[in-house]
Amino acid sequence: MSLAPRTLALGVIATGMLMTVLDGSIVTVAMPAIQNDLGFSAAGLSWVVNAYLIAFGSLLLLAGRLGDLIGRKRMFLAGTGVFTAASLLAGVAGSPAVLIAARFLQGAGSAMASAVSLGILVTLFTEPRERARAIAVFSFTGAAGASLGQVLGGVLTDLLDWHWIFFINLPIGVAALAVAVPALPADRGRGGAAGADVLGAALVTAGLMLGIYTVVGVETYGWTSARTLGLGALSLVLLVAFAVRQATAADPLMPLRILRSRSVAGANLVQVLMVAALFSFQVLVALHLQKVLGYGAAATGLAMLPAAAVIGAVSLGVSARLNARFGERAVLLAGLVMLMGVLGLLTRVPVRADYVVDLLPVMLLAAGFGLALPALTALGMSDAGEDDAGLASGLFNTTQQIGMAVGVAVLSTLASSRTESLLAAGSGRAEALTGGYRLAFGVGTGLLVAAFAVALTVLRRPRPTPGAPAGQPLKPAATA
Repeated sequence: MSLAPRTLALGVIATGMLMTVLDGSIVTVAMPAIQNDLGFSAAGLSWVVNAYLIAFGSLLLLAGRLGDLIGRKRMFLAGTGVFTAASLLAGVAGSPAVLIAARFLQGAGSAMASAVSLGILVTLFTEPRERARAIAVFSFTGAAGASLGQVLGGVLTDLLDWHWIFFINLPIGVAALAVAVPALPADRGRGGAAGADVLGAALVTAGLMLGIYTVVGVETYGWTSARTLGLGALSLVLLVAFAVRQATAADPLMPLRILRSRSVAGANLVQVLMVAALFSFQVLVALHLQKVLGYGAAATGLAMLPAAAVIGAVSLGVSARLNARFGERAVLLAGLVMLMGVLGLLTRVPVRADYVVDLLPVMLLAAGFGLALPALTALGMSDAGEDDAGLASGLFNTTQQIGMAVGVAVLSTLASSRTESLLAAGSGRAEALTGGYRLAFGVGTGLLVAAFAVALTVLRRPRPTPGAPAGQPLKPAATA
């Protein structure tokens, strides 16, 4: 396939990623309006986010493997169609139950499309430099969608109403489908007989769904509650049973050989730690701007735009060249050091912070994410062969969602507990909130240090393979 059709295909994949990430962040700023209009309780409102997160995180691995079996193009088209239809349902929702159901369907559609996106990308772009540039575009889209969602959500909610944060997906989804049909390469997949593994699919989907359901409820029930411990133990049992099944099944859903690659296993572990840490930047900085400094929804999004700008400039402008020159491992380590600086500076953010002096340098250091994410994505997909590209893509996206869920549960709980203790000790509300956020930023810094240590020790420097071009990915069988 020539470069022009592949570029069009990359545009479709990036658009799908934009919708997924945009939908995850655009909802957060509209939550108060949704609560007032539909009559959500305080506890029920969280399910506008949780329903999406549970469906998305738990179905990614299954969707990725099904993409390998029935065809990644079919899975992408089906997922985009489900997501677009569910967005329409969410936009016209007149009750909490309908909106929560629509959000669950959105998460399922997003999982179906996202799980195979990287798989399609790495099979389209096999030359190392082209692949690096394509991954940089893909990574930039994710970063841009997160920041754009906060701005767009505030503007649409203020100027129109919250329904439009879902209606905005309709023209994007329809256009993506129209272009994807001719642009994406047709692939038959291996067929259902190549490895359906129904039992494995049931175990991993139930285990992940129950695990994420447990984690998102931690802030309400606590870490040591009977509910958290009981459901967490059951989730762990299901996932262990899944691992045993994969080791013994003739045609496993997730062949364990994919984890024998140090690059794949290490990159996925680094991603869990990094994404969990950066939750404190994406969400808690926005909360500080609104609850402590008094910014509105749209102003908060605009205040965080410099971060998106530098991430985009680095990921699109220099990350591919740096990866080719120094290797993904070295670039990842440099990005992680910059991100440590981001959260490290935030541990000292004053209560009455000045944006230019105290927060703008933090936004600019976020350029480290533009270095780290493309390098990490390339490492996570480095040993994906043709038959396992969808699985590797689904695994990489799954660990991203696990990291996000863990970050939400751990850092928000710590921040809330610290705030409550400071309020009980007589601190003012602004001081107490800031103290809670500082603690979360400190823990996030520790997670990034752990990610750096894993990347330094687990990920190896690339060594040339005899008879293979530099940078050419190995097949999983060769790695095993």
